[in-house]
Amino acid sequence: MGKTRTPYPAEFRAQMVELVKAGRTPQELAREFEPTAQTITNWVAQADRDVGCVMTG
Repeated sequence: MGKTRTPYPAEFRAQMVELVKAGRTPQELAREFEPTAQTITNWVAQADRDVGCVMTG
């Protein structure tokens, strides 16, 4: 079985999303911080979906 880790705190995920929206790339952030670029991309996509639900719901 693969190793598991504690989920990243919501505040950290939100900070990564804000950095991407400010112009940083997930690849840059992945080199600087621990999550992979794909993980950061997923967080951005989820944040966009969450905002869409708030705006329409």
